[in-house]
Amino acid sequence: MLLKNRNIMISGASRGIGRAIALELAKEGANISFNYASSVKEAGELEKEISALGVKVKAFQVDIKNFEAVKSWVEQTKEFLGGLDTVINNAGIIRDKALALMDVSDWHDVINTNLDGTFNLSRSAIITFIKQKSGNIVNITSVSGVVGLPRQTNYAASKAGIIGFTKALAREVALYGIRVNAVAPGFIETDMIKDIKEEHKKQILTHVPLARLGKSEEVAKVVKFLVSDASKYITGQTIIIDGGMSIA
Repeated sequence: MLLKNRNIMISGASRGIGRAIALELAKEGANISFNYASSVKEAGELEKEISALGVKVKAFQVDIKNFEAVKSWVEQTKEFLGGLDTVINNAGIIRDKALALMDVSDWHDVINTNLDGTFNLSRSAIITFIKQKSGNIVNITSVSGVVGLPRQTNYAASKAGIIGFTKALAREVALYGIRVNAVAPGFIETDMIKDIKEEHKKQILTHVPLARLGKSEEVAKVVKFLVSDASKYITGQTIIIDGGMSIA
């Protein structure tokens, strides 16, 4: 097993890409701590599924926007799992709207969840990583933060911010043996895009050279590579997984 006995925290893992990541890493022997906002049923189901794989797992209902709550989650995780090796910042929301129609709350909700949430978890874990002179952070950003997509000024800003955060932190903590990387998915089949009309999906696919939506499991495999020793000479990078959309 690639990740046997590794202790990993994942934000926003009750559904979608986060869920796929949690399962993929647990199958490789990792112990998992994950948070969720309101999906109590989904979180419980995932907890049972991961537990059946023979690893430690615990779900925490934590507001990723609340620094003190996230800090407490990190401490509880370290106590429950017996340590911490990896943090995966996955929690995120969208509030797509043209800027001319965007409410102030649409802007702040997205920035506070996506960008502040990444800061909150990384900041809460980084002292532990520095003290033990090892650690791994993987940030889930988006192709929108790479190329910019219309009606996503808030989302693109938050995700581009995460890419800059990744590069800066990677340079800052490399001497402590800590790696920091990002994964930028394109259009992936998740709850986030399930309500998009079919005609709009077809239009989207005209911009994707591979002519299909991605799968959460495909993103999870890239994350698995980045948290494993197979990528131990990679840091400060953003790996794009978008079917070629960003080069089309």
